[in-house]
Amino acid sequence: MTTDHPLILISPETHDVLLDLLYATPRNIAGRPIYARELCLLHHEAERCLREAVQNAALAGYRLKIFDAFRPHEAQVLLWDSAPDKLYVADPAIGSNHTRGTAIDLTLVDAQGEELDMGTGFDDMTLLSHHFNEQVSASAQANRLLLLRIMTDAGFEHIAHEWWHYALPGKHYPLINHQLPDHMNPMRPQFQA
Repeated sequence: MTTDHPLILISPETHDVLLDLLYATPRNIAGRPIYARELCLLHHEAERCLREAVQNAALAGYRLKIFDAFRPHEAQVLLWDSAPDKLYVADPAIGSNHTRGTAIDLTLVDAQGEELDMGTGFDDMTLLSHHFNEQVSASAQANRLLLLRIMTDAGFEHIAHEWWHYALPGKHYPLINHQLPDHMNPMRPQFQA
């Protein structure tokens, strides 16, 4: 990473998180891999908040499992084109907090690495994925509230229609687009030397 680049690599070794970057697999709304490789990156200000969220989760007896973080513009276009409901994906012409490196999609896992029941899976683009939907079980509602508390206490804010999505509040951050070095771009395959 160059000193003027805002992104920081997130890994299980450096941040004590689990990674399941679903856009590097076919298990996502596009039905095919969007990223060429699994790279989890966050803006340095969001990374500081993530470290606090990891500690908050540990105090509650859980760990964080990350599904997505920084998303290059090309990936945002692919998701926009694949989305069954545009309410759940930001217009790439405007950009999202993912393309700014300030958003993270995640869940909680127990000591065995099993995901807590949140009532729906990640990227379930229905009303059931809305934070305070009373049609999901009481235990799923409690798990969503626990994740909400962990993340907001660390400085993130949520959006009402995605229980998994958290972002830095307030400040407008610039899009991170073409200035992304190839070694930090999940859209570019990693070449072996």
